[in-house]
Amino acid sequence: MQQLRSITERRNNPKAGVRVSVESGGCHGYQYKVTYAEGREPNDYLFSHPSVRPSHIVVDAVSMALMNGATVDFVREIIGSRFLIVDNPQAKGGNCGCGVSWELKI
Repeated sequence: MQQLRSITERRNNPKAGVRVSVESGGCHGYQYKVTYAEGREPNDYLFSHPSVRPSHIVVDAVSMALMNGATVDFVREIIGSRFLIVDNPQAKGGNCGCGVSWELKI
């Protein structure tokens, strides 16, 4: 969550954060997209960590239905750092060939 606070500070915008969305694509139908958000749109959901402020994660209403209950994590790897969406209860288990897409549970 410290990473979210640093995004707000670097952008010098108290409403800045991370936008997480779901797009169609990949070999299983859906993939996540993580971008910077400068604020919130009218139909967005806004999430913040209870003790790390500011720490904004913005999700549009359509994407929310596809990832409700998922966890957003920040990972540091040898190849770089990134936000990662894990434990999405809406996603069907199993690995895909492309490594980034997922299938919706029916």
